Amino acid sequence: MNRNITTVAFIGLGVMGYPMAGHLARSGLNVRVYNRTTTKAEAWSKAFGGSHHPSPAAAAEGADVALICVGNDDDVRSVSTGPDGVLASLAPGSLLVDHTTASSSLAEELDQACREHGVSFIDAPVSGGQQGAENGVLTIMCGGEQSAFEHIQPVLQHYGRAVNLMGPAGSGQLTKMVNQICIAGLVQGLAEGLHFAEQAGLDRKHVVEVIRQGAAGSWQMENRHASMIDDQYDHGFAVDWMRKDLGICLEQARTLQARLPVTALVDQFYADVQVMGGGRWDTSSLLKRLRDISR
Repeated sequence: MNRNITTVAFIGLGVMGYPMAGHLARSGLNVRVYNRTTTKAEAWSKAFGGSHHPSPAAAAEGADVALICVGNDDDVRSVSTGPDGVLASLAPGSLLVDHTTASSSLAEELDQACREHGVSFIDAPVSGGQQGAENGVLTIMCGGEQSAFEHIQPVLQHYGRAVNLMGPAGSGQLTKMVNQICIAGLVQGLAEGLHFAEQAGLDRKHVVEVIRQGAAGSWQMENRHASMIDDQYDHGFAVDWMRKDLGICLEQARTLQARLPVTALVDQFYADVQVMGGGRWDTSSLLKRLRDISR
């Protein structure tokens, strides 16, 4: 893996992948994209100038690196090791990077499949949401070999503010699980605090202004309190995707014999939000659940 990276394939142009691939195109790389919905790939090519292709394998033809950002484990398998997946055309010495939040066992599976093709693998889930992707300030947690990480790190820095190697294959996914576990508890705590302030008749924005500089402050408080107070949830990271991620966390916890009582409880609260019709609402909609219960 000693060739310079000039051509990249990007597979998956959702709310995260679309701007991430755009940053790569703006950096001067030759970007070849694939998306299940062709019209979205066409729109991306029109906006950024890269080429779009009819399959992951076609997009990866001649690429030095293939980057994947899709929905779940099955989607990753389809676009990587499937008949028209990127491994069907990636040349030995190239690199496969998976940005999807998926299971650590899948990362280990892909690492083995890549080795059999003479391709290096990095699992690299991201945190920062759509806003972080659009602004190019994602946190990227990587698992894989040091040499492969050092080779891809300059590319990832086009949309990552913090790009770190956490250990061997699967370590990026495990770190992302820690991230989601922490977020679940933080969002529920913020929702309960704002709900309590509302019930107590306090000026919630003033309360936040006072406590945000102390130990209670967090990214969630800084970036979500205003929209929560205004009952606006048509933005950000969707509840459906958070439940998918928490399901991965809880399954891994069973394997590790780790106890996640708060995570399991918040997962059920998100199930309530889905029943309310909020599957596509932002994860901060936990406050709406509390408001509805109190009515």
